[in-house]
Amino acid sequence: MKQRDYYFDNAKFILIFLVVFGHLIRSYIESDPFILSLYKTIYTFHMPAFILVAGFFAKGFYKKGYIQKLAKKLILPYIVFQLIYTVYYYFLYQKSTFEIDPLNPHWSLWFLISLFCWNALLYVFIKWFKFKPGIGLTIAFSIGLLVGFADVISNYLSLSRTFVFFPIFLMGYYLEKEHFEYFKTSKARIVAGTLFILVFLGMYFIPEFSDKWLLGSKPYGDFEGNNAISLAVRAFVYMLNVVMIFSFFTFVPTKRRFFTKWGKNTLYVYLLHGFLIRLFRESQLKDTIDPTTSLLILLGVSWVLTMIFSTKFFTSITQPIVEFKSTKLQKLLSKREMKTR
Repeated sequence: MKQRDYYFDNAKFILIFLVVFGHLIRSYIESDPFILSLYKTIYTFHMPAFILVAGFFAKGFYKKGYIQKLAKKLILPYIVFQLIYTVYYYFLYQKSTFEIDPLNPHWSLWFLISLFCWNALLYVFIKWFKFKPGIGLTIAFSIGLLVGFADVISNYLSLSRTFVFFPIFLMGYYLEKEHFEYFKTSKARIVAGTLFILVFLGMYFIPEFSDKWLLGSKPYGDFEGNNAISLAVRAFVYMLNVVMIFSFFTFVPTKRRFFTKWGKNTLYVYLLHGFLIRLFRESQLKDTIDPTTSLLILLGVSWVLTMIFSTKFFTSITQPIVEFKSTKLQKLLSKREMKTR
């Protein structure tokens, strides 16, 4: 069996932890400038880095049956969790009507649709620009910039995010493992640390910069200002994404850590943490917390939630609705049966 790459498993676990943390502190960004700046800094790189890693591991897209397997891994869970979240929101928000809309993904489920589409788009881009990654990336980034002019392209089928973030996915596809070696030096970490501080300060002292620019889900018509300025802002966000992605990778541990084993279970965390986060946002507990003074507590809660959703026990009992199989549960029960003998 091929040994998993500790570096990327570490990166994936840290990134999914930041996803949980970012969603947790989302409740406080309108009332706390510090939290808003931290939130926007995280959003400059955490999902783009996830997308880049997904592209890096999509190199086998041309293999027979790849898309079919991907559809089972992504589209089926999307359909199931779209329905589950619809039911959950109906009761949580005490809605008067029950409506199922499979084409407008709930909250974080957009990633499943977009990830499937990014892999499908590789067929086109790699076939046409196989030996010309520069041309392929230029076209992909151009599409990401121009798509903002189409007001009809937004959250529907996650089309906006699909086109906006595809260049990052394509960049990941073109990268090789040795490229990441450039970011594992002390000098790179010093530069990256400085950039993190500067970006945070920029977000703090320029609060007018909307966090919605970092989501990639809105057409230019949803922002103030003319479309030419909006295009320039999205171009700036692209540059910020790329710089912050590789700044993040300078701090990823290369060796095995206690959390490394959980890096393979990020899909479970991604799909399941939303139930608790949404419940927290509607609870009275949220209003009793001062986010700045309780920042360490929020970090700790996010870390614990990420670990719990990543554990072998939790992934074993939830595998049937996430992966539509029960191999983990069977192994877990077999081990327990062996111990009782």
